Amino acid sequence: MSESETSAGVHFPREGDGRPTTATARGILADSVATTDPELAARIHETQDWRTDYVGHVRAVTEASSRSADDAQTIAREGLAAMRRRLVLVDDDGGETSLAEASLEEASGSPFATESVVGTADPVTELRVPFEGAELSGDALLGEVGRWVEDGLVEPSFATAVGEVVTHPEWLALPDRQVLLIGAGSEMGPLEPLLDWGVDVHAIDLPRSRAWRHKKGIAAGGAGTLTFPVDGRGDSGADVVHQPAQVLQWIRSRRTDEPLVVGMHAYADSGVHVRVSAATDLLMRALTADDRHTALAWLATPTDSFVVPPEVVTEAHRRWADRGRVVRGAQAPLRMAGRGKAFAPAYPGVADGSAGIADVLVPQQGPNYAIAKRVQRWQGVEGEGVGQRVSFNVAPATWTRSVVKNPVLGAAYAGAHHFGVEVFQPETVRPLMAALLVRDLMVGMPAREHPEQLFSDAAAHGGLWRVGYEPRTALGFAAAAGLPSRLRASIPRGLR
Repeated sequence: MSESETSAGVHFPREGDGRPTTATARGILADSVATTDPELAARIHETQDWRTDYVGHVRAVTEASSRSADDAQTIAREGLAAMRRRLVLVDDDGGETSLAEASLEEASGSPFATESVVGTADPVTELRVPFEGAELSGDALLGEVGRWVEDGLVEPSFATAVGEVVTHPEWLALPDRQVLLIGAGSEMGPLEPLLDWGVDVHAIDLPRSRAWRHKKGIAAGGAGTLTFPVDGRGDSGADVVHQPAQVLQWIRSRRTDEPLVVGMHAYADSGVHVRVSAATDLLMRALTADDRHTALAWLATPTDSFVVPPEVVTEAHRRWADRGRVVRGAQAPLRMAGRGKAFAPAYPGVADGSAGIADVLVPQQGPNYAIAKRVQRWQGVEGEGVGQRVSFNVAPATWTRSVVKNPVLGAAYAGAHHFGVEVFQPETVRPLMAALLVRDLMVGMPAREHPEQLFSDAAAHGGLWRVGYEPRTALGFAAAAGLPSRLRASIPRGLR
C-alpha cells in the first residue's frame, strides 16, 4: 500500500499526504471547553509546543470540569462531539465519513465465525488476591486493604467496595449478565479473574496467534467459557480499528436477552490509542442504541489529572508539613536550586477542606495517550449522565509491560516507594479491579453530586493523590533513586 493510500477503518483526518495527530488531538481538547471556557480553548488552539504544553492544558480542562456538574457534562459532551466530528471512518474504496455521521450497519467482507473454549475447573467462589507470595481472602484480604487505606494508597471507598464483594461472593459469577471485553488480553484487564469465577466472556482482541494461545490456555484452566470471533483464514480475534462493522455484526449475532456489559481495556501506542478508543466509542454507541440497558466499563490510569475530594487535599498537606527534619534538610538545597520546582508541595494554593486537582500526568506517556484516556472518561460521564450503568475505576500504578519497556517510567516506579507511592504487581491488581467491576454492576446506580466523582469513588491510586508532593516535581528524583535497581534487573542473572 502506498503512502497515499489508507486501509479501511478509523483514522485521523487526512492533511496533505499524511494523517498527523497533533492538530486533531489539540482541536478535540480545545473544542471540549469552547463553551465553558473560551479563553482556555483559545490558548489550547494557539499552542505551538503541543508535545510539552499538553500537560498543563489537560490539567486546565480538568479544572474547568470541576467548576460545576453542568460544566463537566458540557465538556464531556462537546469533547466527544469534537472527536466524532474530526476522526473519520474510511471505507474499502477510500471514501471518508466523519465518525459523527458514520454507520456500521453494512459490514464488508465475510462475517466472522465463532469458536469457544470451555473451562475445566470448578468456579472460584470467593475473592482471592495474590499478594507478596500469599493468596489473601476474607478477613486477611480486608485487613491488608485496610492497611492500604491507612497508608494512603487507596481511598476508603475502595475498601468499602472490596468489602461488599467479600460479603457477597455470589456476585463474582455475574449472574444474568453477558460480558464482552474489547482488548481482552490487556495485562490489567479482568479476563482471567472473570473466567476463574465462572463467567462466560466474549472477547475481542487483535489476531495474534501467540497472544490467543495464552488466552485460550487461561480459559481452559478456568471455569467459564471464552468465546471469540474467527476470520476466514482461521485466525482468532478481530481488529476494532479496521473492522468495526464486522465486529459489531459478530457481537449482535451473539447477543442474548441478558444485559450486555462492554468493557474497553485495549491499549496501543501513539495515535492508535486514540483510534481504538474512537472505534470502541462507535461500537458502544451502536450497542447502546440496540439496548439502553447496555453497561459500559473502563479502567482509569492513575497517571492522569483528576478532581479529588477535600479530605485528600487535607491529608496531602499534612504529609507535607510532617516531613522530618532530615528530609527537609536534604530537600532544601534541591528546592533552592530548582527555584521551588523540586519537591513542590501538593495542591498549592488549595485550602484544606477544598477539592483539588491531582495533577499526575506523566509527560513521557505523550499527548495521544492523554487524549485517548480523556475520550474514554468523557464517554463514561456521558453514559452515566443519561442513566447508563458505568464502571470506571482508577487502578494503581502497576508493573505492566508498557511500564517496563519505558526506561524513565520504569526507573521512577522503582524509586516511587521513597516518596510514599506503591507500585503493585499485575496479579494483585487484576482480581481487585475485576471485583470493583462486579460490584459496580451488581449494586444500585449511585447518586453523584458531580460527574467527576465517577473517577474518585473507590480509587486505588497507589498513593499518588495523597503524597505530600506534586508528583511530577519528585519524578526525576524517584527515577534517580530507582535507576540502580532497574539496571540490576536488566543484567542477566548469571552476570550479576
